[in-house]
Amino acid sequence: MGGGQRPAGRAQAGRGRRAVLAQMRPGWRNPKDGKDWLSSMERFAFPRLGKLPVSEVTSADVVDALRAVWHERPATARRVRQRISTVMEWAVALNYRDDNPCSRIGPVLGPQQDLVLHMRALPHRDVAALVEQVRTSKATATVRLACEFLVLTAARSGEVRGAEWTEIDTEEHVWTVPASRTKAKREHRVPLTRHAEAVLDAARKLSNGNALVFPSPRGKRFNDMALSALLRTLEVPAVPHGFGSTFRDWAAEETNHPREVVEAALAHVVQNKVEAAYARSDLFERRRQLMDDWSAHVVGDTRSAGR
Repeated sequence: MGGGQRPAGRAQAGRGRRAVLAQMRPGWRNPKDGKDWLSSMERFAFPRLGKLPVSEVTSADVVDALRAVWHERPATARRVRQRISTVMEWAVALNYRDDNPCSRIGPVLGPQQDLVLHMRALPHRDVAALVEQVRTSKATATVRLACEFLVLTAARSGEVRGAEWTEIDTEEHVWTVPASRTKAKREHRVPLTRHAEAVLDAARKLSNGNALVFPSPRGKRFNDMALSALLRTLEVPAVPHGFGSTFRDWAAEETNHPREVVEAALAHVVQNKVEAAYARSDLFERRRQLMDDWSAHVVGDTRSAGR
């Protein structure tokens, strides 16, 4: 993947990957990361893409590069796809091309079974039915509400269980998760849909002034096992953390939302030095539309998700 036709042409083949490596290297904790990055690209990406200027790489080219390993080695294929995408985003940032061809290939390559097997994620077609089950289950009201909020926001269990009312902005319809409670250790803003705010309204009536949005009967943060136990009781073949994979699969297979917007919704933002160069925002407004669409899918009503 070269530097593109606009400023350099084919004579610059390889410039893109060298520039990306040079920008990423300072952010790697282990020198081995750079070796692994280049090794995987040389083995799986460069045979098909290595001689093409980045301006000429198409979605079909990326699909051809990944097709052989997408199902045979799914974890490796995802890493290679992310690394190809990083090079493409570098090219977009420097005006070598206008889009990222990796953002449209999910439906073509298809879902990877290891996400369901390893993450125990619920198929997205079953999410609406699950929410109905949760609402009528015998779990405590707070646990039921926390589980529905977890699904609607595509957040992590710890983020939801530790949520506090001071993080909720009802006027701007935003939940701001502090860096101390996110996996990436970065503050993360979550757009709140109408349905998510309805869950919060119900939780507020039960909170009795507690700082926590979803307190345990003793007024403290409840254990993660409460959500896991609810899913087991309902005989749902999934774990709380698996709803992130469910959300990602739905977005890739059923929508046209760009991959970078989906990853931002999952708090997978600014993963390296290159992405930091072009990520000028957290794509919040685009994520709001994504979450409205997801909310409509979860509650099974396409007429009432948005504002």
